[in-house]
Amino acid sequence: MSSLGKSLIVIGLVIAAVGVLFNFAGKLPWLGRLPGDIYIKRENFTFYFPLATSIIVSVVLSFVLWLLRK
Repeated sequence: MSSLGKSLIVIGLVIAAVGVLFNFAGKLPWLGRLPGDIYIKRENFTFYFPLATSIIVSVVLSFVLWLLRK
């Protein structure tokens, strides 16, 4: 299998995984509300940065891509 073929398969799997994540994100109540997420709410201002969620998603994606490279 060529390098381009493997790359297209990996890109397709990543897109499919993101689609599944978007479909089930509302059904996972802890996703986006972890203890490390930053949430500041004032009268006319709301700031939300999902720091802990971003780190966990990054670690999981890195692990999945590492498994696919082996």
